[in-house]
Amino acid sequence: MLIDTHAHLNFAAFDKDREGVIKRCLENNTWMINIGTNYETSKRAIEISEKYPQGVFSTIGLHPINLDTGLVKIKTDPEEGSNFEAEFDFERYKRLATSGKVVAIGEIGLDYYWKPKTTKKKELFKQKQKELLLKELELAKELNLPVIFHCRMAHDDLIQTLQQSNISTIKGVMHGFVGTLEQLQEYLKMGFYIGFNGIIFKKIEGINFVENIKNTPLDRILIETDCPYLAPPISVNQRLDQHKSAFVRNNPLGVKFVAEKIAQIKNISFDKITEITTENVKKLFKL
Repeated sequence: MLIDTHAHLNFAAFDKDREGVIKRCLENNTWMINIGTNYETSKRAIEISEKYPQGVFSTIGLHPINLDTGLVKIKTDPEEGSNFEAEFDFERYKRLATSGKVVAIGEIGLDYYWKPKTTKKKELFKQKQKELLLKELELAKELNLPVIFHCRMAHDDLIQTLQQSNISTIKGVMHGFVGTLEQLQEYLKMGFYIGFNGIIFKKIEGINFVENIKNTPLDRILIETDCPYLAPPISVNQRLDQHKSAFVRNNPLGVKFVAEKIAQIKNISFDKITEITTENVKKLFKL
């Protein structure tokens, strides 16, 4: 069995054929965790997961780019169907977690990809994201749930923020890790799992995915797709359903190709990486 630990079948990209995609995944022994990025997508993830007795789970959280700080022009993602929030309503999100299908808080973190141009606004922008993160970490502590961290162009700030916070009781995963070996080692020291997805097939300046995978212990690796994004290369995504648009849509079945790549880099069998990552998921999310 494979488990996609970071899927977004709760996004608008799957509105027309969601049930069919999930049915095909479960028939192919692929489970999934659908990740919330704001209140609406969190609520939808729960509603989807509650339709299935097993194999489909959900998380709740406010993604940093869905925080309306008033400092940057908000860009709507048609694949997500974005809803933006001016503040984090702690109690409202807490009520969502009463569903037994909620297995984590996330995805939460820091994202500096879209940021203001002036220094003063930039610093305020970063501060607002950090304040949001700390509130969501408090929710995770109160509910005794693990955390799914999102981080883009902000690893040093995230590491510093976490080191300065009381995170000794926090378990979690660095989703879709794109960082340096040094940053990877800091997260491992904190006890976090490392999530790898289809971005490992790309080349990014300053990032060595092969070395990162080699230096991540097997018992700390999770695999994911981040679907509908990050479809594998064309040579393998031909084996996935093609979305009828210019956007090549990924789905949880794509997690197989991530597992194959990691097995190749680790020089172990596909069956072994499948067994280990599945056990890691069950341990972290108490499935």
